[in-house]
Amino acid sequence: MGGFAQWYIQFLSDLWNNICEWFLLHISIIVKIFKTDWWDSNGYFNSLSNAMGSWNALDYIAFILVLIINIGFIALLFVLIFQLIKRYVKFVKREIDKDSLVEEVSLLNQKVVELIDEKNKILAMKVSTLGGGATGSLDYEAISTKKKGENESRFAKLIQVDQEVEENPKVTVMTGTDMLDMKELVDRFINFAASQLHLYYTKEIVARFFAGMATSKIMILEGISGTGKTSLPFAMGKFFQNEAAIISVQPSWRDRSELLGYLNEFTKRFNETDFLRAVYAAGYSDTINLIVLDEMNLARIEYYFAEFLSVMERPITDWKIDIVPTSEVQDPKNLINGKILIPQNLWFVGTANKDDSTYTITDKVYDRAVAIAINQRASFIDAPYTEAVSITYDYLNDLFERIKNGYALSDMAQKAFDELDEFIQAKFKIAFGNRITAQIKRFVPVYIACGFSEFDGLDYMLTYKILRKFEMLNLSFLKNELDELIVTLDKLFGKNEFKVSKAYIEELKKNS
Repeated sequence: MGGFAQWYIQFLSDLWNNICEWFLLHISIIVKIFKTDWWDSNGYFNSLSNAMGSWNALDYIAFILVLIINIGFIALLFVLIFQLIKRYVKFVKREIDKDSLVEEVSLLNQKVVELIDEKNKILAMKVSTLGGGATGSLDYEAISTKKKGENESRFAKLIQVDQEVEENPKVTVMTGTDMLDMKELVDRFINFAASQLHLYYTKEIVARFFAGMATSKIMILEGISGTGKTSLPFAMGKFFQNEAAIISVQPSWRDRSELLGYLNEFTKRFNETDFLRAVYAAGYSDTINLIVLDEMNLARIEYYFAEFLSVMERPITDWKIDIVPTSEVQDPKNLINGKILIPQNLWFVGTANKDDSTYTITDKVYDRAVAIAINQRASFIDAPYTEAVSITYDYLNDLFERIKNGYALSDMAQKAFDELDEFIQAKFKIAFGNRITAQIKRFVPVYIACGFSEFDGLDYMLTYKILRKFEMLNLSFLKNELDELIVTLDKLFGKNEFKVSKAYIEELKKNS
């Protein structure tokens, strides 16, 4: 033990001596650099003094220039060091201030929580006094926060729908004059809107609307303001004798609660929206139901409408939306296990303006919807007085199915469209996809039945399903390919066909 202790003490002594020698060595080097090397007999100044005796004028000039450069470099170095120190001090101060603010915010949040708890206690005291022998009138705040009774439903509006249907059930009775084909349906709507509502629409727009109904449960009416986008579904509701529910989208909408409402945990009532009521009421209807999301791109559609976009990709039997996690005995009749069914006789029609105040509609939405461009008002139509129609959803849906089977694409048109698909994939790396192909097979037959050619239908779907995607490409490098696309369209379908697509391509070239 003594031997180890003696060795360890000697080891620490040697280590300390080495550390001291290291520091002394570095101190001596610094002294040598900044004192000895400058001032001793062989230092920098003596060396400079001895050398200057043999210099000429050019040497002195070079010496002065180098001296100025060196002094400037040293000054710049000191300035940079000063700036770094200053920034570091400022950064440290900012971080200290930030920590102080975070702490202050935390304290304020705690106070807010305490104030909310105190408010809830006060409200609970007010609720406890309601109906318990108090005389006189009750204040509005107390009434609004009164908890529902045991026999009251948390869904006041939906229960009201149940009661209205029970008291006055609506059944659509069709007569011979209501059993129209698509062409007659288009003409009758145009005359009805013109004669009774003083709203005017072209045959193309109305045909696209009906073909869109056959294609998807979501339609987007887009274009400049004031062209009648909102009035079209409004007029359709009047035409089918079942008024469209018009919901104004707000810029603050961020999630599904803006559409469907939410359960107030304090009052135990569900804050129902007009949108929820319209969806629920459509389940009782046997005719066409339209819900209009007016100016739908004021907020991000894929945020507040995301659940509907997802649900409608499932099989029809699974089109259900969760409203509340559990059901109660007093819940509405058709709210099964807290879920509401999206009925098949319901269409969502969104209107969209394209300006700086709105959000861009994403491909996720466009791929699932049918877009209808309305960029100008139709001219006045002197139409005869025309009555609305009484048409059930089953009749219209059966009409769509019969048209789909009777007006299928010709083999020639299908082959030419397949070649066009291959060309676009090769040149622009964009494919039609199974969803778009299925939509084309539903849209085009109905468009033909409305009085147009299959090329007209293919032209429109190509423009608003495929060419729309070109906007995300770097078109300034694809002008030759766009010219080739026009040539290919002429080759496959004829020079007088696909005018909408060609005009759209020319617009893309112009804006690229």
